[in-house]
Formats: sequence, structure tokens, C-alpha cells
Amino acid sequence: MLALSHCNSSSSLLLPRSSNDSGGKVEARVAVEGLSHQGNLTLLQPTTSGVIVVILSMTLGIISNIVALFILANAYSQQRRRTKATFLIFASSLVVTDFIGHLIPGALVLRLYLSGGVHPDDFNSSDGMCQFLGGSMVFFGLCPLFMGCAMAAERCLGVTKPLLHSSLVTKTRTKICLSTIWLAALCVALLPCLQLGSYAYQDPGTWCFIKVLSDTQEVDLAFVVLFSGLGLASLAVALVCNTISGLTLVLARLRRKPGSHHSAKSHDIEMVVQLVGIMVTSCICWSPLLIFGLMSAIRSYTGSIAEDLSSYKTLMVMAVRLATWNQILDPWVYILLRRTVLRKIYLISKCQMGLRGNILGRWEPTSFPSSEKHAVNQV
Repeated sequence: MLALSHCNSSSSLLLPRSSNDSGGKVEARVAVEGLSHQGNLTLLQPTTSGVIVVILSMTLGIISNIVALFILANAYSQQRRRTKATFLIFASSLVVTDFIGHLIPGALVLRLYLSGGVHPDDFNSSDGMCQFLGGSMVFFGLCPLFMGCAMAAERCLGVTKPLLHSSLVTKTRTKICLSTIWLAALCVALLPCLQLGSYAYQDPGTWCFIKVLSDTQEVDLAFVVLFSGLGLASLAVALVCNTISGLTLVLARLRRKPGSHHSAKSHDIEMVVQLVGIMVTSCICWSPLLIFGLMSAIRSYTGSIAEDLSSYKTLMVMAVRLATWNQILDPWVYILLRRTVLRKIYLISKCQMGLRGNILGRWEPTSFPSSEKHAVNQV
């Protein structure tokens, strides 16, 4: 998906444009028709710099996900708490999904870009590659949102009802939940195969998505409503659960007596901070595509998009660019928001702001102990 981030900026400069004089228009039309008859129509000519930028961007995303997966795997091998193991299973699955979702759609978009994309007259059409690319974008778009929602709900239960959490949440049930999430996202992505919605090439002809800009039918509108509704609902549930978890932990810290060193919830702090990071990243990256896609489909279905079609095309391209960054930024949540990093940030902030004597002094560095030390204390 990331390869799309450079396609539009390069292609907009390289698409043939009609000149103001009639002679220029005739020459452009004759040239295009001549190439079309030869079956070699190429409206986009990729530049070397454009291809390099796309490859570097994809490389950054791949490396980020691999580093995050290595960190999570190392943490899983060292953890001693079942609740932490459950969280790490969710987090590792999310990173793997982001990695695959970054690699497969990105490679397809890059291939379309290098081949010159499709003709504007074919933007409303679809072939096997478009069906696969559109389904991939829907599937790899919903999976991270569903997983973020499930992780937030699991942590909310663990923080507010630890006894109930310990009896309900197991590794086996966690894996079943993940399988259900993947299956649900796959079912939504495959709805066009049952004629319940459709995918189509989108401007500038180098990516595919649900048909939202023109010739939108009732089934297309229902498909967009389902996709956007599920995505926005997942973000809303994650926001509520993370807010409850955060407030519960803050109140527990404020009620703790000075001088006490209860570190049982230190792992909860780390996980909730990471979940908040995931939620903020998902909201920023995915909300525009979910909202603009729904708005475009509604206006296209009602026939009121004609006068603002170019604006909506621009909004959709900007929104999908932003969505591709979610798969790059998610891994950095686990890379940066670890207890070792949080401890350093806390110590630096404490020294800079001079908060040694106030209530924030209760947040001692021991609130973020290593998992090995915590395991020894438990024994």
C-alpha cells in the first residue's frame, strides 16, 4: 500500500495534458489514439527518483515491522506473566499482519505504477488484479482496527476485573479470537465475489478500492457503510476501553500511599501506553479514509458529486496515503514505548521539570522494572 504515496505526485506531472490551442488538442488526441490501437497505451512514465522513493519507503516499513517483531519475540521469551503473554500474542499478530499488509498491496501498486497504470476510461472497471488489490486493502485495513479494539478490550478487562480476566482469558482463547478477527475481515473483503459491492481502479489508475466516486450502486454504498462503520466502531470501542484503563491506573497510583513500592501494575502501564499509541496512530491514519470514503459514496449514489469530483479524488488519494503510514508507525509504538524507554523519558522529564517534591514523585523508576526482576519479586 505504501507505494501509493509517491504515485500520484509523480503521475500528476507526467500525465499528458491538452494544450490551450486546438492544434495541441488534436495532436494529443491523435497520439493517444495511435498508442491505444497499438495496445501499448502508457499514460504514466515512472521516473528513476520516483521508483527510488517508493522502494525506500517500502524498505522502511519492512525493516520497522521486522525490528518490532524481533523485540516482541524477545519480550515473549522473557515474560513470566500470563496477562503479558496474551498481550504479546495480540501485538505480534498485529505486527505480522501489518508486515504482510505492507508488502503485498505495496508490491501490486508498485507494479501498476511501473507499468504505467490504467487508462482513465478504465477507472470504473475491474480485473483479477484489481479485485485482489482492493480486497487486500479492505482486509489489511480492517484487521489492525479489529485487533486494536480486541487488545484494548482485553486490557480494560485485565485492569478493571483482574480475577475475571484470569479466569476467562487464556492463550488458546486469544488465538481463537485472532482467527475470528482474520476470518471476519476476510469475509468482508470477499463480499464483492458475491456481487455485494465492487472494487474499481481509482485515480490516478495505480490502486483499487471500493467503487465510491462514480457509478455507485446500492450494494456499493452498503459495502462502504459496512467497511467504514466497522472501522469507526472499532476505533470508538478502543477509545472507550483505553480511557477506562488509563483512568483506572491513574486513580490507583494517586491512591497509593507515599513510600509504598507496589509494582504489580507496572506491566499494565506499559501495555496501556502502547495501546494508546496504537489507537492514536490508527485514528490519525485511518479516520480520513473511512470518513471520506463514506462521504464520497453517499454523494456519488445521490448524484451530487459531479461538481466536486476532482476535490473528492484528491481527498481519497490523500486519505489512502495517510492510511499506508499506519503500517509503518505501528511498529514504532512497540519500539519506542517500552519500559526501558519510558523509564528514561520519566527520569529526563523529572530532572527537567523539577517535580521531585510533588505528587508525581510517586511515579518512581521502579514502576517500570524489568520482567526478570518482577518475576523474582513474585517468587
